Amino acid sequence: MKKKRRIKWKNVLIVIITPMIIIGGVVMYFNGYLKSVDIKENTLKDTTSVNDDNVIDETTSVLKSAPLDNDEFNTLSDGEYLTSTGYTLEIIDGMAYVDGNLIVNKTYSLSESYLPTNLYQNITSDRCVNCLDKEVMNNFKLMQSDARSVGLDLYLSSGYRSYKYQDGLYNRYVLVDGIDGADTYSARPGHSEHQTGLCFDLNEVADSFATTDEGRWVNDNAYLYGFVIRYPKGKEDITGYKYEAWHLRYVGKELAEKLYNNGNWITIEEYYGLSSKY
Repeated sequence: MKKKRRIKWKNVLIVIITPMIIIGGVVMYFNGYLKSVDIKENTLKDTTSVNDDNVIDETTSVLKSAPLDNDEFNTLSDGEYLTSTGYTLEIIDGMAYVDGNLIVNKTYSLSESYLPTNLYQNITSDRCVNCLDKEVMNNFKLMQSDARSVGLDLYLSSGYRSYKYQDGLYNRYVLVDGIDGADTYSARPGHSEHQTGLCFDLNEVADSFATTDEGRWVNDNAYLYGFVIRYPKGKEDITGYKYEAWHLRYVGKELAEKLYNNGNWITIEEYYGLSSKY
């Protein structure tokens, strides 16, 4: 006579409960993940979306009144301020100028509707490599030709960008590195020099450009054509951006030579006595 096998309820419970615990944990994990994504997206919309008129209007009004709140500025007249280095900062139609040079950085911005004029190629899209100021393009071509004569290849990789394009670009970076991270290398919409038609990016937009023959030549010769390394090495706390050897801004030969400073680049902010902070 066969002996009846007794059921070990302890083992049965383990077999039943263990999968339930695992499944429950997986569900809780994904619920938490999805919740974190929702929070991140909502935060992004609340803090950076150009569709939120209250956020943009409030930010713009604060930036435009910055000279009034800065102890380094003395008011000369309505819309004119004396900077800490003795230059006159003019606010014209909400835009900042010093010595006729348009200033665009983290403190001073452009409106969403701003469009550059006197262009080499007319703007027909939100991003246009050759839609640069005619004087800028002519001097770039001269620089490009002189570089080619010594065996170097310089080419434009990015020129004009609209407010709308910069908004999308910046927000994509925020999704990857967060607002604080994105702010170290990407301008918020309205704060990008690319909207002015006075600047461009060269060749490969990468840190490695600085160590190429082209990068070294540009660092030593760009000023001869009126261009400056807009975000020099070691000046991150001043410009608000990481070192970008490929980003050039046209300011004219006279100012460019002063900012070149015999190879020890100084910034527009230092020279004119301006801030660059959101």
